[in-house]
Parts: sequence; C-alpha cells; structure tokens
Amino acid sequence: MKVMVIVKASKSSEAGEMPSEQLLAEMGKYNEELVEAGIMKAGEGLKPSSEGVRVHFCGSERTVIDGPFAETKELIAGYWLWEVASMQEAIDWVKRCPAPMPEDSDIDIRPIFEAGDFEPCDPTGEVRKQEETLVKRIALQDASFASYLFYGGCCEEALAFYEQAIGARVTMKMRFDESPDPVPEEILQAGFESKIMHASFTVGRMNVMASDGCEETSKFDGFRLTLTLGSAEACKAAFDALSQGGKVDMPLAATFWSPLFGMLTDKFGIGWMVMVEGEPS
Repeated sequence: MKVMVIVKASKSSEAGEMPSEQLLAEMGKYNEELVEAGIMKAGEGLKPSSEGVRVHFCGSERTVIDGPFAETKELIAGYWLWEVASMQEAIDWVKRCPAPMPEDSDIDIRPIFEAGDFEPCDPTGEVRKQEETLVKRIALQDASFASYLFYGGCCEEALAFYEQAIGARVTMKMRFDESPDPVPEEILQAGFESKIMHASFTVGRMNVMASDGCEETSKFDGFRLTLTLGSAEACKAAFDALSQGGKVDMPLAATFWSPLFGMLTDKFGIGWMVMVEGEPS
C-alpha cells in the first residue's frame, strides 16, 4: 500500500525558522534508512504558508488568497510518499523519525487511494485505463534518451578522436576484463578482453554511450548524430575536424532551417549533421 506521511506545521516552521544542523543530519540519516528499506518514493519540505497562496473555489469563481494562513494546525510543513506492506509498518517507521519540530508536533499517515478502490464508481474500467495511461505518460516525461554506439574494436580510438575534434569529455570507461560480472566466453570475440565494454562521453549538453561491442563488426545505418553550435565559426571548425579521415556527404551551406548546415560521415562510420541553430540571415 502507498501512504502519504504528512509533517504538520508548527509555529516555528510557519515563522520560517530553519532546522538545526543536528536535525538536518538526523533527518538525512533517517531518509537514507527509508531509501535502503525500499520504502521512500518521494519526500520534500515545504516553505511557510507566508510564501504560498490558496485558491478558493466557489461555483465558477476562483479567488487567490495570499498566505500566511491562520490555522497552523491545518497546515503541513513537509511530506513523504512511502510504499509499505501495511499501516502498522508505516506507524513503526514514523515512530523512528527524529522529532521534526523544536516544539510539540504531529505527523499524519494517510493511505493513498489505489485504482481498485474506485471499482464501484468505475464499472466499465474506463477511468482506470485513463489513469494507467497518465501514469505511463508521467514516467516517460522523466525518461532520458541517448545514443549507444558500437565501434567494433576501435572505441578507444574514436573517443580520443572526439576529444580532440569536438571537445568531448569521457565520463566513464570500463573494459571487458574490468567487469564485475564475467562476460560469457561464447559471446566475446577472442582478443576483445581488454576492449571497451562501456563508455560514456558528453559533447556540450549531449550525452552519448559507446562500446567496442563483442566483435569487430559495426554498422551505423539509418541515423545520424546532430551537433548544433552557436556560431558559423564553431560550426565550420567542428565540421572540418569531424570530417578528417571521413567523407563529406553534404557541404556546409545555408538552408531554410539553418544559416549553416552540413552532413558528414566520420572515419568510424558515424553519420553527423552539424549545424548552426536558427534561421538563415
């Protein structure tokens, strides 16, 4: 079951008094225990209501009321979202929490509705399907997307080339013989033991992952990496550097979508589109 654990506001929290260094350390340790136990899904502290607003609903009217709000006991100062086996487990964990306020304080535990709770009100299941769709969409909004390139044995050379050509920064590099889990012998080509199993590198705000793969074959068809730069000078320099040893597929030129755009295939077979952001002048 999921529960919201609500830290009620107090006079000190509404006055904007910051927690002591000791309380911060104790709460940090407590949160670590919650995470290690697999219980904590989210948790935040809230600023006092003087920095918030309240929206009052009356029929079709909406009235915005600036804080602070009078009834401290009705306000919250922070919360956690937990997933626990039972209400008793949640109670046991709350009892272990450091006292959240310097004065007497309260923590509420409220079960969160689950889809099954609404079955009597949703006999067709349409509302539940909509909810499941929204949950998937929310999860995808936080997803990250990156290219993973397999160089067939020349990954180390490629990384060094990109460092020199476009200022790439290698953030991680692991070889097959450094893997904490042994690679099955039937998968890895002989002689690849010291090749790169996994690497990550960044170019500006772009993150790319790379590997030698398990054999010497590599095929980079059907996609290109796009490198967008802020000036024509930077664009030309990157284009020339990347095309060394490779081939120019489309020389740099003005287009209707960019002041300067070109395509090339580098010497490792990776296709690139290099461009300046913005419309042609």
